[in-house]
Amino acid sequence: MSKQSYQTELAYHETFSCVQCGYCLPDCPTYQSMEKETHSPRGRINLVKMAAEGKVSLDTLKEPIDLCLGCRACETVCPTNVQYGKILESAKAVLQKEKYEQSKRIRLANEAVFKHTFPNERLLDLAGYGLRFYQQTGLQKVAQKLGVLKLFPERLAAFERVTPTVASPGRKKKRPMELKPQGEPVYRVGFFKGCIMDTMFAEINDASMKLLQESGCEVVLIEEQTCCGALQNHSGDREIAKELAKKNIAAFEQYEFDFVINSIGGCGAMLVEYDHLFEDEPEWYERAKAFAAKNKDISYLLAELELPMKKEVNKVVTYQPSCHMTNVQKNTAAPLALLTSIPGITYKEHKQPHMCCGSAGIYNLVHFDESMKILDQKMEHVKETEPELIVTTNPGCHLQMKVGVEREGLAGKVKVVHLVELLAEACELGK
Repeated sequence: MSKQSYQTELAYHETFSCVQCGYCLPDCPTYQSMEKETHSPRGRINLVKMAAEGKVSLDTLKEPIDLCLGCRACETVCPTNVQYGKILESAKAVLQKEKYEQSKRIRLANEAVFKHTFPNERLLDLAGYGLRFYQQTGLQKVAQKLGVLKLFPERLAAFERVTPTVASPGRKKKRPMELKPQGEPVYRVGFFKGCIMDTMFAEINDASMKLLQESGCEVVLIEEQTCCGALQNHSGDREIAKELAKKNIAAFEQYEFDFVINSIGGCGAMLVEYDHLFEDEPEWYERAKAFAAKNKDISYLLAELELPMKKEVNKVVTYQPSCHMTNVQKNTAAPLALLTSIPGITYKEHKQPHMCCGSAGIYNLVHFDESMKILDQKMEHVKETEPELIVTTNPGCHLQMKVGVEREGLAGKVKVVHLVELLAEACELGK
């Protein structure tokens, strides 16, 4: 790839907004845990700039970019409004393109996972059946008792222990596609279910739709939707992400919704930035911008409406915000307002709640050791609040915090729950 091509494909002009002030350093998890300038936002921006100018090779860029969580906390504190997300994604796309050119095997593997598995509901259901069989037949208990998991990499064993009980894929097929409230609907909303979310946390999706119904919304679950493309985009597979985005935009455009609602911090961040994918395609840019404007996290809407909370939840809780909800969706007040409005709750904020937990999509699987170092720092602060519940708003954060509870020997004493689960309990949806 030529020097001119680097400047075209990397977000070169955006790098000039960074004045190297260092305001981002205290809020960057990788800089705090790795203590290297190249693993800070300003360090990575400078490397992207030099790579675009042909002063360093892409090999120099690879490790710092790969080890970035993409939490975008640096954007929130940046005094010059640097578009770090755009710079990061451009670097990942260029690095991924180089990988493709070097290895056909990598390209085929990525397409198999990102293009043909995550967007394929049948394949995900098949995986769900397999996981449910493993959990329900006793195989999981036998494997754990015999120490079989010790034969596998530590990262797989760690997440196997905290994998939630998977709902039957057959049950999902029986869920209603439309929920109507009593009386005239306040809003008509389309519900975005996600791919991994609806495989691993289908019950949270079900509870989300019921909460929206209870608060006066008409809720519609459309079959045409597909994977949001977040993991693909974060991995540099921009073309696959654009393809999935077009499918979702076209699908939801067929309906007249006031909002498109989800309960997945990471997916929500991708959906509200769909227009960023199409800056070179004017027609799709406008459609993506209109679609993005309708997308909201469920907490945004529930905080505006009235939830019929009937039960006291007498627990001490702390809250771990989703980075993508905080730094991309800019939704910080609504989740906390809902949490503290639950009768009986004693809320205790831990130190540095804005700091990433180290999940970051599949970062905790790909870079397990680095992720666990960040998580251990997070758990030191969480433990100080002595919580009974750790509340999250994103499935990746949810699993990561469960791993943290296990690593600290707090299993059985501290439970990790999604905000939706807690609200559902307070509203007695189980009854």
